[in-house]
Amino acid sequence: MLSIRQTEILANQNAMSNVRRPANTAFQLSLPASLMQADRAAVARVRARPMLAVWAELFNHYASLAMEMRTIKRVGIVVKPKNPEAFATACELSEWLGANGIEQVGEPCVWSENPENNEAGDSEMAERADLIVVLGGDGTMISTARMVGDHEVLVLGINYGSLGYLTDFRIEEMFPAIEAIFRGEYEIDPRVMLRAEHWRTGEMLAEGRVLNDVVINKAALARIIEIEVSLNGQFVNSFRADGLIVSTPTGSTAYNLSAGGPIIYPSMNAVVVTPICPFTLTNRPIVVPDDAEIELKLMHENEGVVLTLDGQIGHTMQSGDCVRIRKSRTTFNLVQPQNRNYFDVLRNKLKWGR
Repeated sequence: MLSIRQTEILANQNAMSNVRRPANTAFQLSLPASLMQADRAAVARVRARPMLAVWAELFNHYASLAMEMRTIKRVGIVVKPKNPEAFATACELSEWLGANGIEQVGEPCVWSENPENNEAGDSEMAERADLIVVLGGDGTMISTARMVGDHEVLVLGINYGSLGYLTDFRIEEMFPAIEAIFRGEYEIDPRVMLRAEHWRTGEMLAEGRVLNDVVINKAALARIIEIEVSLNGQFVNSFRADGLIVSTPTGSTAYNLSAGGPIIYPSMNAVVVTPICPFTLTNRPIVVPDDAEIELKLMHENEGVVLTLDGQIGHTMQSGDCVRIRKSRTTFNLVQPQNRNYFDVLRNKLKWGR
């Protein structure tokens, strides 16, 4: 099997040989027999794809394979706050790790959705751990994504919440799942994250990474707000609405769905821009490439307008403030059950057909 670097060179050579084609034109990818035999599934997925998408497909596939093949030596534990049952399970997991000679990074970490309640030392877990086991719900997973930052660490979610879109494993599946991971029997679901920057008169006030969404929203008693949207420097529209959501595929089943936005399959390279209760009904959600830079500008002074990141961090906005959003250079790497069917999750969580 080719290394990631060899795959990168191969994809670039093919892209250069097709440089005269339009950027959105599909072409037949010619690959050496060694790669054809090594991984026919990957080859099938990238044949007849848009030229610029081929390199990303191949790179992500082989980067994922490289991550799966790495050795898991150190494990960290994150626990849902104020949940004694989850903390008791964390203690059992600590004993199991010790009995099996596996190094645990620090004590079980109770990572809160409120950043002010977290200790700075807790983020060191992401620097040292190869695997983080999260005992909680989607909110705890979102907090963990913020804690992980730019570190390429694997994350295993054990569901102690109510919905559990991101926590794929039930409590009784925890120990078998961890044993399977140490045997190398698992799959990785890399989730796109976004980086958002809050700017005012040329100064960046705040920045952060999100797994779900970036939202500009008005307070309950505030007037309708106007947000100007640009994509890669090109004007899109001025939305007059109660707010605006910029969502990842992961976040498409959260606030975006409640606001009438589409469900996007998790592996799609897309971002959806969804107005909240727009003044004009023709202002509909827009799906754009995830490598585009999106700029949101608050056009008029309006008290109570807030920028929120993943619904957990908030910043007050003023007239003329800009929010610049781009794809994060790293992904949030979820460990998922082999042969997982995403539509089983949707049918169960959204109660389709009931």
